[in-house]
Amino acid sequence: MAVFHGSKVKIFALSSSQKLTSDIADYIGIPVSKCEVMRFADGELNVDIPETVRGHKVFVIQSTNFPVNEKIMELLIMIDALKRASAREVNVVIPYYGYSRQDRKAKAREPISAKLVADLLQTAGAARVISMDLHAAQIQGFFNIPIDNFRALPTIAKYLQKKKLKDICVVSPDHGGAGRARKLADVLGSRIAIIDKMRPKPNVAEVMNIIGEVEGKNCIIIDDMVDTAGSISAASVALKKAGAKKIYVCCTHPLLSGDAVKRIDESPIEELICTNTVELPENKKSPKITQLSIANLLGQGIINIIDDQGVSTLFR
Repeated sequence: MAVFHGSKVKIFALSSSQKLTSDIADYIGIPVSKCEVMRFADGELNVDIPETVRGHKVFVIQSTNFPVNEKIMELLIMIDALKRASAREVNVVIPYYGYSRQDRKAKAREPISAKLVADLLQTAGAARVISMDLHAAQIQGFFNIPIDNFRALPTIAKYLQKKKLKDICVVSPDHGGAGRARKLADVLGSRIAIIDKMRPKPNVAEVMNIIGEVEGKNCIIIDDMVDTAGSISAASVALKKAGAKKIYVCCTHPLLSGDAVKRIDESPIEELICTNTVELPENKKSPKITQLSIANLLGQGIINIIDDQGVSTLFR
């Protein structure tokens, strides 16, 4: 049993966040508790928790990236098991929140899947949710339990400051990300530009125009996630044609689906700077990809939550 600052605390790692959980536990100074995810012959999931959790504050860490549906179901079953085992409270750490792009109805008869996932987590028994850079801030309003939306921007900004780049222009890949670009530009003391693009269908982007001056600039494209890398590849080519010098891309969640790594390697992108909210397998790694750890940030956030302290100071 781990007692931390007078509270009985346990941390569990599910299948998508094993290394990140280990790093978080090392920072806090408590061991990762054991659990085993098993499958029945027909593919149904089950979990086995071989130690007591009665009366404990429990933290379960699981990014819900590919395969998204399996990761979500695994997390829901784990929450249910912990609640039925009399855990005092189940705090769910979801570094990458799957289905976050479906946060509103853009046209008739569309689901709001981010709200559905929020309902499922609460029904399963989650007492609190901790996530990183939700795709849209309004997702926090889908919950009737506390939710902390941690930000990776300070971690990314510190890395960029160490590079000592000159003539910087921070670029938003679309109009919706202009606020995110402005925050990074304020830290780096630069101007911003915006890529005017259209999406004829999901995961397909066409650059229409560049709003802002990028000629002779070291451009830093910032987004919350990189999925197929189609948008950022097209944006990097457009920026090069417009006279940009070096092009960097920053994101929190490196989903890197399909041929994303190949697109990045073949593009004018100098470096993709991301965090380890999503653990990359060997076939998704590249000399162009740099992963920054958010383990200490999440670890300190968990400590503050255990101690009933605020977390906003972690993002200054």
